[in-house]
Amino acid sequence: MSKNASAVKKFQVSLRNKRRNKSYKSAIKTLTKNLTSGLNEKLKMNKSYDYILELSAIYKKIDKAVSKGILHKNNGARKKSLLAKTMKSLVSQNM
Repeated sequence: MSKNASAVKKFQVSLRNKRRNKSYKSAIKTLTKNLTSGLNEKLKMNKSYDYILELSAIYKKIDKAVSKGILHKNNGARKKSLLAKTMKSLVSQNM
């Protein structure tokens, strides 16, 4: 470990950012997993607004991560596109 003050501060900042980045990425993965796993049950019970609200929450989380620089904008767009594609295929199968 360096004794230089700026190096110590840089290390502390990198740890703080690492924790923040990990929490955002983890939340996005968890929300995505919950949406895709519980979608069939919600569609069978005709709770269409529930999964739309969940999808909206995931989109908001992804957009916030992109704006904070945690995810690249193309990565965020790809995640949202895959979610929409998955949602559309599952909805069309259950209709």
